[in-house]
Amino acid sequence: MSESVQLSDDTSLADLNPADPKLFSEERILPYFKQMRAEQPVHYCKQSAYGPFWSVTRYKDIMAVDKNHEQFSSDAHFGGIMIDDEIVGDVNSDFFVQSFITMDPPEHGPQRKAVSRIAAPASLANFDGLIRQRTQTLLDSLPVGEEFDWVDKVSIELTTMMLATLFDFPFEDRRKLTRWSDVTTAEAGSPIVESQEQRIAELMECLEYFKRLKQARKNGPANLDLVTMLAQDAVTADQPDSQFLGNLMLLIVGGNDTTRNTMSGSVNAFNQYPDQLELLHARPELIDNMVSEVVRWQTPLSHMRRTVTENTNIGSQPVKRGDKVIMWYYSGNRDESVFENADAFDITRDNARSTISFGFGLHRCLGMRLAELQMRILWQEILARWQRIEITGAVERVESNFVNGYARMPVRIIA
Repeated sequence: MSESVQLSDDTSLADLNPADPKLFSEERILPYFKQMRAEQPVHYCKQSAYGPFWSVTRYKDIMAVDKNHEQFSSDAHFGGIMIDDEIVGDVNSDFFVQSFITMDPPEHGPQRKAVSRIAAPASLANFDGLIRQRTQTLLDSLPVGEEFDWVDKVSIELTTMMLATLFDFPFEDRRKLTRWSDVTTAEAGSPIVESQEQRIAELMECLEYFKRLKQARKNGPANLDLVTMLAQDAVTADQPDSQFLGNLMLLIVGGNDTTRNTMSGSVNAFNQYPDQLELLHARPELIDNMVSEVVRWQTPLSHMRRTVTENTNIGSQPVKRGDKVIMWYYSGNRDESVFENADAFDITRDNARSTISFGFGLHRCLGMRLAELQMRILWQEILARWQRIEITGAVERVESNFVNGYARMPVRIIA
């Protein structure tokens, strides 16, 4: 057993609820994860707002669970991929959503395939020029030397423009996508969503908006956008509203939250490690590895959930059928047995691409290459313009145990 880690408060592992959203928004979770990896790598929380659950915190154990869909299910009928069961609703209610990420084989594959062309190499090549043009235009519009909110002006705007393009969504309404993404992942009772009823009402608006788009494109040209793909693929063309909404929620969150919080996370990382920004200016060929390191260090989605389908073990820890298992990607990316000096941001890290942020197995992130492309172009254009982006005040984090993100980041550009 590794040496015990001293924490800053009196909470013991026996009493710890590592899914408390405030531990994430107040940036207090990482020392707990470190202690859990050392002392209880498969940790049981017997009481929480989400019921009892197991936490998996070591890289190798997370990988083993993520790859084993036979014994660890992501099916929505068992609760899906998030610790909060309310997100998918009650299977017996009118609000029960299911996407391809909350399906197991054999249903999963054909639905994922329906939209997979969006991330194919030819598709990415088509997006390259558009992403660069928009990035250049946006960066050139920013007020150099004046304070502004990086999250709103850059991270949200760039990712929302890209998301609107992926769906061929009316550009003037693109901020609706941002709102629907936030509503999908927020906890009921949070500053974003007051209640589950409010969440359902807003997502019903999302569904109705997209149903109109889907109907208009069902018999139209075979364009390379997500709505057309879902409307024209034999598997998804006539799927129930609950599955259409589920796939929309998945694609909106996947295309929005992860990229936008990595963009903000990169600014945060370079402010904490300014020597790494100097190194990137000196060696711009490190930009691809830098992107992977940001994705590892930031971990835009803190967890994924599975449900045990038959009695088995995680490492040496027995778990029972029906148990809720949380894979803490945020912890796996800080596992010292895999990543040397894991808490540090190091753009020369030789295994940065081993990040666990995109998952493993059949649910590995569909849009990971597109997210990397957006990040790479953003920093190529930043390096061509400015010396640094300086954080000027308190950074406000999102209160969530799922989205590891930023609500506000005041910055000033130093040219």
